[in-house]
Amino acid sequence: MAQHPDAFFVFEATSGCDETLRGLLAQAKVPFARINPRRAREFARAAGVLAKTDRVDARVLAELGQRLELAPTLEPSMERQALSELVARREQLVQEIVREKNRLQQARSRTVRCDIESHIRLLERRRDKIENAILELMRDSGELAPTAAKLRTIPGVGPIVAATLIAELPELGVRDRRAIAALAGLAPLANDSGRYKGKRRIWGGRRKVRRALFIAALQASRRCPHWASLRQRMHAAGKAAKTILIAIARKLLVAINAMLRDNTTFNPLQA
Repeated sequence: MAQHPDAFFVFEATSGCDETLRGLLAQAKVPFARINPRRAREFARAAGVLAKTDRVDARVLAELGQRLELAPTLEPSMERQALSELVARREQLVQEIVREKNRLQQARSRTVRCDIESHIRLLERRRDKIENAILELMRDSGELAPTAAKLRTIPGVGPIVAATLIAELPELGVRDRRAIAALAGLAPLANDSGRYKGKRRIWGGRRKVRRALFIAALQASRRCPHWASLRQRMHAAGKAAKTILIAIARKLLVAINAMLRDNTTFNPLQA
């Protein structure tokens, strides 16, 4: 890398298998782009490359990096990585609690029901323990505490939503409004062809971030007069409930991004 000061690395996100490479590049302060494997595969198909081997993938990634203007991936700090692990663990526990509650509804045996109920209580205690660890980390971290405090001033943003945004969307306040909406999978994509005007839909993006923003949007539309008025207007115009929620989530994200970018207080009109 020392022989190539202008080097830019492109590699696929591989569910944690690329952590060593990411750490070495970040330590050496070498820019890199960590991309979705689906994006690389679709680029390969568009280029007529149908075979898939490690050598072929490497050549495709190199060509992708040369042809496309890839934004460097922001490597999170150690504290953000720790927060991301806690948020992921909490989500695992929440999902297991939901599965156990579904099993409880189907169980008829008293012994089985008692066992499931006991397991649910255990999982809930573990979830609460992880949530306390999340709060403690955000409170004690010199890096995370100011951002967490700002996010908590926003209607609808509680501690878990704030933690998810900090951990899973480090680009907040750095990217422009279109890019940040696309990262969260909240950018409406056109589907037009000739005279046909298709319905715009959201697609892709970071699922955890989008789900957290849906929770925040639902609460904000109840607690903030600005968002409540928007919801009422869209409902009166015949918009579906899901469409309204997506619109408010996107506008909320854009306003949060502007707040962190400009280091100002939250203003819903910035959306």
